[in-house]
Formats: sequence, structure tokens, C-alpha cells
Amino acid sequence: MSTSDLNSDAATIDRLLRAALHPSALEVIDESADHIGHAGSNGLGTGTHFRVRIASPQFQNRSRVAQHRLVYDAVQPLMAIGLHALAIEILPAP
Repeated sequence: MSTSDLNSDAATIDRLLRAALHPSALEVIDESADHIGHAGSNGLGTGTHFRVRIASPQFQNRSRVAQHRLVYDAVQPLMAIGLHALAIEILPAP
């Protein structure tokens, strides 16, 4: 998938995380409107600041840093097209 096929939005983040991490729980929240006027904001109130709540079997026996790295690696293509901030909450496996 090339960056021209991607959008910095919740649906794309959801799709990338599901493909890479096969989560057992996933919630992607666009918090961009709360950051208008802050660094990295595009002024539109969408597409720049997100919160991800995620549980994945791939997190088992990994440090918190390693878990976060897996998430960042999955959404890396979006960093070049507008994703500025990603808050990550690792959930316990259900």
C-alpha cells in the first residue's frame, strides 16, 4: 500500500493496526479537535491527533516500549501524510 492510498483518519489507522497486529480489542479516537492551534494541528480539527486503545496477542511477553513500537511501526506510513500524535493505551488481553 503506497502513501497515496492512505488517509490520516481513524478508519485507516484501524485498518493498518488490524492488518499488522490482529487485535482482540481496538478503539481509535480522533482527538484532533482538542488540539487545534497546537503544534502539528492542520487547523481542520481532524486527522492529526489520535488515541488508540488496543489489545493484541502480539503484545504478550513484550515490554511496554516494545508494544508501543509495534503500534508505531504499523502506522508509520501515516506520519508522512499528517499523523502528528498518537496516544497509545495498551489494554489487557481479554
